[in-house]
Amino acid sequence: MVAQPEVSAWRSHVPGVVEVFHAHFTEYAYPMHVHEAWTLLIVDDGAVRYDLDRHEHGTPHDTVSLLPPHVPHNGSPVTAHGFRKRVVYLDGTHLGEDLIGSAVDGPDLRDPVLRLRVGQLHTALGHPGDELEAESRLTLIAERLRTHLRPSTPAATPRDSPTLARTLRELLDEHLTQGIGLDEAARLVHAHPAHLVRAFSGAYGIAPHQYLMSRRVERARRLLLEGRPPGEVASSTGFYDQSHLTRHFRMFVGVTPGRYARPRPA
Repeated sequence: MVAQPEVSAWRSHVPGVVEVFHAHFTEYAYPMHVHEAWTLLIVDDGAVRYDLDRHEHGTPHDTVSLLPPHVPHNGSPVTAHGFRKRVVYLDGTHLGEDLIGSAVDGPDLRDPVLRLRVGQLHTALGHPGDELEAESRLTLIAERLRTHLRPSTPAATPRDSPTLARTLRELLDEHLTQGIGLDEAARLVHAHPAHLVRAFSGAYGIAPHQYLMSRRVERARRLLLEGRPPGEVASSTGFYDQSHLTRHFRMFVGVTPGRYARPRPA
């Protein structure tokens, strides 16, 4: 019996992300086609063989493939077991058309750090409410991709990192419940998003999204101990829903909100 394809696709509110696409194919082969967006692809199981600009390429599991827009390509499984892949389609926000030629010449990137970050991006994109994390990870991914595609570009001189880090922390504290996007924060402090993330992480030893979630969990703990129900606490502390609160609460505290606030025996 032929295994049926498994496909999951959704739109994201993260700036620059056109579509997120997860699929498991065993026999299906893509015909030659084009996308208007950049295709950022990782394969978790199996491998894909594809042609790009009349040259054959492949995607072993440790490779990140970046297929440029408007360039025809196809795709087919290498083995009878097919392949399982995760794809993020990106508009031109992070990657410009000037990089298309380099991507055509070298679409498959063997970079363990990049591979890890793309996987982490997919995890964040799969959880509503984790948009700041996804924005941060995508910003660093795009920076690394640009380095691969344009390695000779000189690095910009960074601004005063401690000042930027402190300013971003103040912004996160001011927007603790409603949140703030990375692009908006970068615009307000007049810094590049990637440098802003690095400055904050370097100064405080924690990524901006981790800081924001830890502060929200801290506030949630106080409200839970006041006897407020988890669903109400989730909405009043900036979490997407109770499930979102539970996942991060367990991560930072080690137990669920319900167990944390369980009354002590008399």
